[in-house]
Amino acid sequence: MTVHNTLGSGFREVIYQRALAIEMEKQGMGFARETEMMIYYDGIEIGTSRVDFFVEDKIMVELKAVSSLDDLHLAQAMNYLEAYKLPVGLLINFGSKTMEFKRVFNTKHPDNANYRRN
Repeated sequence: MTVHNTLGSGFREVIYQRALAIEMEKQGMGFARETEMMIYYDGIEIGTSRVDFFVEDKIMVELKAVSSLDDLHLAQAMNYLEAYKLPVGLLINFGSKTMEFKRVFNTKHPDNANYRRN
């Protein structure tokens, strides 16, 4: 919230990413920024993907700077969770007048058995 309250909306995603890194450092949080991972299809390496942040080695944080979040942004965050084998993440949008965020669950992760839909 501090980043959004300070900067408001209208900047590119990388600006919010840099500011959020500063805030997390100030609060003593452990994080890694833009961690790259190989993507495989049928056992064959087909490319790489980068997530904006991993916080405390437990939570994936994906940032956006768009007018509003849509299903494509949510699908991207869910794909990252599956690829990195993490149970939970945050999708944060700094582009709208009020900051939007969604908690995202990897329904294929064993920690989230209660979130699976039958």
